[in-house]
Amino acid sequence: MLLIIDNYDSFTFNLVHYFEELGAPTHVIRNDVMSAAEALALNPRAVVLSPGPCDPDKAGICLELIETAPETLPVLGVCLGHQAIGQVYGGKVVQARDIMHGKTSPISHDGTGIFAGLPSPFTATRYHSLAVSLPDDSPLRVTARTADGEIMGLAHESRPVHGVQFHPESIASEHGHDLLANFLDIAGFKKAAA
Repeated sequence: MLLIIDNYDSFTFNLVHYFEELGAPTHVIRNDVMSAAEALALNPRAVVLSPGPCDPDKAGICLELIETAPETLPVLGVCLGHQAIGQVYGGKVVQARDIMHGKTSPISHDGTGIFAGLPSPFTATRYHSLAVSLPDDSPLRVTARTADGEIMGLAHESRPVHGVQFHPESIASEHGHDLLANFLDIAGFKKAAA
């Protein structure tokens, strides 16, 4: 089962729809209905941290869940979830260069992990006013950026933990299904029959 932590955002159910289209059974919980330990006790195959309207410190169990998740548990953070991953692993969540609400940008990436097989650059939709800044000694590596250098993707060096600042589930994002399918592959879900 794919556990999706809903950070009180309407985009959460677009993610649910995409993942279910891709054949993943999902279970959605709000970020404040149970503890991180209780969420992990549901024994998910992977966890998705949804977008949300706040900053990581106000995202319920998200920070603790990232901190206490087993090293082998695949985690994908989208927008706020991406920022939470960045914060847990030593990054700072800062004002973005530009406020991006419903705007598209070309995203260039390294072709690894969730970006495997995707063209670079591709167009992605952004809804954020915050961004992640990483120190040099972070266990996270930058996997995607905008043309002006804003971090758009992160991956942990040794854990199956990935984040994207943009919204792959947005209708205006190219290759969103493919990116989410790559995450399901990393998590060991079988592909849905075509």
